[in-house]
Amino acid sequence: MIRVCLHGAESTGKSTVARKLEARFGYPVVSEYGRTYAEAHGTEFTLADLLAIAREQDRLTRDAAARHSPLLILDTDPLMTAAWAEMLFGAAPDELLGYEKAEHYLLFSPRVPWIADGTRLFGNDADRARFAAIAEAVLVRSGVRYGKIGGDWSDRERDAVAAIEGML
Repeated sequence: MIRVCLHGAESTGKSTVARKLEARFGYPVVSEYGRTYAEAHGTEFTLADLLAIAREQDRLTRDAAARHSPLLILDTDPLMTAAWAEMLFGAAPDELLGYEKAEHYLLFSPRVPWIADGTRLFGNDADRARFAAIAEAVLVRSGVRYGKIGGDWSDRERDAVAAIEGML
């Protein structure tokens, strides 16, 4: 099985592209648990909240992987939660970096309009650039394979489809 994880700052099209990839290829998507958590508990996150989010995200991924699909699309994973920890608290605990990694990551650029949805926190250009840099640094530090996804909304979908097709 190949796990492809969509990674990057908030409001960059990851969830939208994940749904489009699922519709196009028919492979399962593991949704972003952090959004569900934020909708239920609010966005005043503590480090304990982020650790709980990562644990549940990992459990959801392992459950989906047990179904043995040839491809699994992850809307996020604990490495993105590590980026959140660095963004919010200045550092990520080792636990967030220790989870099993996807075989490939698609890093989404922040260069699209930010959309407020009640769970997003970092809408100004400086914060978005900082979050994007942290997200990429987490991937580099973890030594995982990744490609970059940018351009407008349609470019992002097209490039993600091409990346998936290249892996299949």
